[in-house]
Amino acid sequence: MSSVQIQCTRCKGVFRDRAGRLQDGYSRQCPSCEVVLFFAEDSQHPFVKRAMRDARNVRKQMREAEAAKRAAPEPQGMQSRRFAGRTRSVGRED
Repeated sequence: MSSVQIQCTRCKGVFRDRAGRLQDGYSRQCPSCEVVLFFAEDSQHPFVKRAMRDARNVRKQMREAEAAKRAAPEPQGMQSRRFAGRTRSVGRED
């Protein structure tokens, strides 16, 4: 899950945005009341703070999952298709 719930500071409506976008200096317009929300790490509004904290946690989990996936060895019997090239037939010669 790479999206984060955001609660509007004006209409209190809830919408979602990608965690990768939600960083310091990002601004987004609320889809229902069209007020522009500014996301900053030093914001005092609890809705903005919660969205920034959740986005930070989601990005961290995504990085850890990617690192674990890279570190895990690929099973020997199940090689991916990109390594399975065509082999030459023994009975056939050109």
